[in-house]
Amino acid sequence: MTQTARPAAGTAGGAPDRRLWSIIILGSLTAIGPLSIDLYLPALPALAADLSTGAVQTQLTLTACVAGLAAGQAVAGPLSDTLGRRRPLLAGLAAYAAASVLCAVSPTVETLIAMRVVQGAAGAAGIVIARAIVRDLYQGVAAARFFSMLMLVTGLAPILAPVLGGQLLRLVPWPGLFAVLSGVGVALFLGALLGLGETLPPERRAAGGPRATAATFRDLATDRAFAGYALTIGLAFGAMFTYISGSPFVLQDIYGMSPQTYGVAFGVNALGIVTAAQVGGRLAGRVPLRRLLAAGLGIVTAGGAGLLLAVLTGAGLYGVLPALFLVTSGQGLILPNATALALSSSRASRAAGSGSALLGVAQFTLGGAAAPLAGIAGRGTAVPMAASIAALAVLASIVAAAAARTPEPPEAPEPEAAGDAGIPPSPA
Repeated sequence: MTQTARPAAGTAGGAPDRRLWSIIILGSLTAIGPLSIDLYLPALPALAADLSTGAVQTQLTLTACVAGLAAGQAVAGPLSDTLGRRRPLLAGLAAYAAASVLCAVSPTVETLIAMRVVQGAAGAAGIVIARAIVRDLYQGVAAARFFSMLMLVTGLAPILAPVLGGQLLRLVPWPGLFAVLSGVGVALFLGALLGLGETLPPERRAAGGPRATAATFRDLATDRAFAGYALTIGLAFGAMFTYISGSPFVLQDIYGMSPQTYGVAFGVNALGIVTAAQVGGRLAGRVPLRRLLAAGLGIVTAGGAGLLLAVLTGAGLYGVLPALFLVTSGQGLILPNATALALSSSRASRAAGSGSALLGVAQFTLGGAAAPLAGIAGRGTAVPMAASIAALAVLASIVAAAAARTPEPPEAPEPEAAGDAGIPPSPA
């Protein structure tokens, strides 16, 4: 597949400052999910104690956010195909800032769970519409490179968020972390308002209505290539989210890490995602995207098997930490390439917002369903987390192998995007 991309009409040509600003904004929008989840990870044990609840109930606050992220994408994606990208994006970011304040003032774990659903649903607009904007302008190898580039920004969220969260806990109780998220929502709203233009002109917008949306979703779900790569993303993220939800208790309660040390360890693992994504971006075009995806899945599977072995044999942190690094690093090859492959399918190319939405639904639905598995046997054992990660990685590899048997779609001419997105073509 060759690179195809055109600048949005009215853009500043190849101006590096415009391009950098656009990458920062779009990358920050896709980082809403990990930022909303990871900032308060070091606070989970303290939150459980403060609200007098257990590990499973506390992990449900993660699941609730993920459920909101999934449901919100299913709404925001099709809306952006009908109304354009800007209006749904700005509305979602405004609602995210308000919902984060409500999370901060939640008096019980049940209220917090409910508010986390709302917060996730609102923030989903940023994730799904950012992907759709990239697909408006790029496809195939060019899209994979751009998604890898966005992970430079997206990857900062899981690297910095737990570290920042751990340090903030020295100054404020856990509700203060949600106040910080509200401020992030306001900043992203202003950035999108001032820095992103419309990339979907009226003549390319889809007909609205529930029936049209349902028909589009049905067409995408029956596309074997799209459905296979979407399920691959969901299963791989399920392994990742099992680690995200289980590691605060495993590493702090079982292996004795402090919240601050845990934040550093989590950040190192996230750095592995960024590094792998940039290596994959460099190789895209020289190595087939399907082969890069298979390499990422192999890394995650090896990490899952190593983690289970380390837990069962009592190897301690010397066995657990390297295995977790593999589990997380492999995601940097999986997510950009599986996303580009899915959105390059013939049906997804005609409805980027809806296609992006279904990818998000698969990713966050399976991730949310996997989260409670890590704590199903209580806070005193790491076996459920390790076994779940290993099983999900194997399933993702099997599904991706089946999807790879479908013919690779030809590179189609890229449609001209209207508006001023400020995103010049990516370099070859």
